[in-house]
Amino acid sequence: MAWKDTLRDLREELAEVRAERRQQAATEEVQLQQARKELSGLAGSLGISEMLSEMNATLLEGKADLETIVSWEVNEGDLEEDYDGLDIVDDDEDEDEDDAITTILSWEERGEREIVVDVISAEGGPSVQVNGVDIRSEREALEQALVEAFRDELEL
Repeated sequence: MAWKDTLRDLREELAEVRAERRQQAATEEVQLQQARKELSGLAGSLGISEMLSEMNATLLEGKADLETIVSWEVNEGDLEEDYDGLDIVDDDEDEDEDDAITTILSWEERGEREIVVDVISAEGGPSVQVNGVDIRSEREALEQALVEAFRDELEL
């Protein structure tokens, strides 16, 4: 009987631990969704896509490509077929990476040129980078950084 009693006690302990883990996972998911919403809101309020589109129209005669990548959205290219024919996401490499919204303006002018704007989820809150350089999360700072990045790309 001691064995069965031990197993019942262990089952109760396991049930408590599982319930705590489910609650913790639910809390973490809410926090993750809130952080992602904040990133999307910041990217939208800064008008990153609109500014890069204006640069494309005004400076590049509409010849550049504009792409936005949202790290937590699943793209068809990220899916693989497993052995049962089911689609699975291959994200082993991305597990430790921060969430980010990346907008890229790329064009060909004496070689491949690009301006990359990242809105990244960091421990201290979201951060903004233009071509890898941290900037303030303000429209004026973004405007200045985009102009500087354009000048740098063309070595003006």
